[in-house]
Amino acid sequence: MKITSIKDLDAIRQASFSRLYAPNGVKVNVGMASCGIAAGAQASYNLALKEFSTKSGVSISQTGCIGFCEMEPLVEIVAQGKPRMMYHHLTEDKIVEAINGYLAADYHKKWILGQMRDPRNLLEDDIANPQAKVQPIEGFPFLEDIPFYAKQTKVALRNCGYMDPDSIEEYIARKGYYAFMQALTMKPADIIKTIKVSGLRGRGGGGFPTGIKWETCAKHPGERYIICNADEGDPGAYMDRSILEGDPHSVLEGMLIAALAIGANYGFIYVRNEYPLAVKRLITAIKDAEKAGLLGDNIAGTEFSFHIKISRGAGAFVCGESTALMSSLEGKVGRPRAKYVHTVEKGLRDGPSNLNNVETYANVPPIILKGGNWYASMGTANSKGTKVFSLVGKVINTGLVEVPMGINLKDIVFDIGGGIPRKKEFKAVQTGGPSGGCIPARLMDLPVDYQKLAEVGSIMGSGGMIVMDRDTCMVDLARYFLDFLKEESCGQCNPCREGIKQMLDILTNICQGNGKEGDIELLEELGVMIQRFSLCGLGTSAPNPVLTTILYFRDEYEAHIRDKKCPAGVCKPLFHYEIDPETCTGCHSCAKKCPQEAITGDKKKPHQLDQTKCIKCGICYDTCKFDAIVIR
Repeated sequence: MKITSIKDLDAIRQASFSRLYAPNGVKVNVGMASCGIAAGAQASYNLALKEFSTKSGVSISQTGCIGFCEMEPLVEIVAQGKPRMMYHHLTEDKIVEAINGYLAADYHKKWILGQMRDPRNLLEDDIANPQAKVQPIEGFPFLEDIPFYAKQTKVALRNCGYMDPDSIEEYIARKGYYAFMQALTMKPADIIKTIKVSGLRGRGGGGFPTGIKWETCAKHPGERYIICNADEGDPGAYMDRSILEGDPHSVLEGMLIAALAIGANYGFIYVRNEYPLAVKRLITAIKDAEKAGLLGDNIAGTEFSFHIKISRGAGAFVCGESTALMSSLEGKVGRPRAKYVHTVEKGLRDGPSNLNNVETYANVPPIILKGGNWYASMGTANSKGTKVFSLVGKVINTGLVEVPMGINLKDIVFDIGGGIPRKKEFKAVQTGGPSGGCIPARLMDLPVDYQKLAEVGSIMGSGGMIVMDRDTCMVDLARYFLDFLKEESCGQCNPCREGIKQMLDILTNICQGNGKEGDIELLEELGVMIQRFSLCGLGTSAPNPVLTTILYFRDEYEAHIRDKKCPAGVCKPLFHYEIDPETCTGCHSCAKKCPQEAITGDKKKPHQLDQTKCIKCGICYDTCKFDAIVIR
C-alpha cells in the first residue's frame, strides 16, 4: 500500500495496534539486538520458534535492545487481558518453561525483571490502550520503577525494545512517519524554527546546534545532501548501533524531515561495516519505506523526492570526523581537511551537506510532533533534551541509558548503574570516548551537560561512559587510549602524528618503570601543543585522557616515576602480590585457581605465595573474598 496521507497511516496504525498491545493469543518478543544475540538470544528465539510454531495462539517475534544489556537475553511475553511480563536472562534452557508458565499463569518470579505498565511510547496519546486496563500482579515491580529505568526519559530510544525493527507496520503503530506527514504541510523555515526552538544539539560529539546547521545549509545554493554519521568508533560506545538495530525507521524519518527543511533529494548513511545487523535492518527499512511510497520519487503523492543510500565504512575512527567521512563517501582516503570552508557550504561533492549522527536524527520526529518547546523543557539552559549513554566498565548494571541533560554523574553511576561490583571503591568515570576526560569521585555531583563537562576537562562526545574502580591504573588507562588514538590518526598533520606518538612513548616508559623527573611536565606541554595545532577533532581532543588524569590523579604518576610503584597493581614491572597472613583464612580458593601453582598452604591456615612462580595474572586477587591478597 502506498501511503499518501495521515488517513493511510491511521488505517495501518489501527490494524497493527492490537498486534503490539493486545494480541489475540500470546506474543513473545525476544530482544534480538547484538547484545541479546551475544548473550544467547538467537538460540532462545530459535527454540521458541521450533516449540511453538505449530501451537495455536503463540507467536514469536523480535525486538531491539531495551537498554538493560546486563540482563540479556530479555524476553517480553504479552497476551490480551494479562499483564505484560519482561523476563531476564531467559536463555535457551529457560524460554520454553517461561512461555508455558505464562500460559498457565505461573510467572516464575525469579526470572521476572518487571511488569510493563504501559509500553506505548511518548508520541501515543490518541488510541485507548487495552493493556492499561489490566490489573497488575502484586509482588512484581513495574519495569519503569526499578532503579535502572526510574530516572530515565526515553526520546531517541522510545521504540527500542518495544517493536519489531523489521516491521514498518509496527513502527507506524507507534506513530511512526506521522511527524514526516506533518512536516510535508509545513514550510521549510518553520521546520527549522521548530528544531531551533527545541535547542537540539548534535549528538555525535561536537554538540553544534542542529537548527542553526540546517538553516545555514539551506542558505547555500547547489545540490544539497543529507548525511547520517553512523560511524561509531569509540571503545565501549554502542548508542547508534542500538538505535539502528532497534528502530531504523526513526532515523529514516528524521533524515526525511531534514531533507524537507534544507531542500535535499539525496541522503547517505555512512555506517561501520562492523555493524552487520544494523546494516541488514537498515536495508530492510529502506526497502519497506520505498514500497510504502515514503522514500523515492514523488513521496506521498507530492513533488518531493528523496533517496537514501547506505555506504559502509572500513572502520577508520577518523572517518567519524565530518570532512574525512565525506571524503570516504566520495571514494577517497578518509582524511580530514581544514575547516576554513564548512561542509554546510561545500561538503560532499562540493555541495552543501548537512551531517548529523544517528541519535540526532532519531530525536527529530518527536520534536516535530510535540513541538520545540516540549523538548526544550527538558535538560539545562545550554543543553536541552535527553542524551543516550552507554554505561560500561566497573559498574553493576551495564547498558544503554537515556537521561535528561543535567542529571548528576552520581545518579547515573550509582542509581541507574547500581554502583561498583563487590562494593569496591569508585575511582573515576570517563565521558566522551577515547578522547574524553577522566572525572574523579569527588566531582560526581557534576551535572551532565556540554558546558559542565568542558569545565572539568572532559567532553560529552557521542555518549560513551566508562566507570573505573580502585583497581584501575589511571596512567595505564591514559596509555591505552593514546595507543588507540595513535593507531587511528590519519597521520596528515605533524602535531597529531608526532605529538601523540611522543606522549605514548613517555607513558609507556612510565608504565614500564622507566619514567623520570620532568615526564609529567613534558606530557602537559605536548598535550597543550597537540590541542592547539592539530588539524581535526581527533588531534585536538586526543590529549584529554592524559591531561585530566594528570590533573586529578597526579599522585599516581608520581608513584610510578619516583617510587617505581603502581598503586593499582596493573603495571606489572611495578608491583607484586603478597598474602596477608592476618586476613588469610586458608580457604584455598586462590590456590585452586592459580595457573602456576604458586600458592601453597594447609586449609584453614595462612597460605604462602612463591614470587618466583607468580606471573601476576591477578586471578588470586580477583578470587579472594577476604582481601587477603594485597598489592605491594
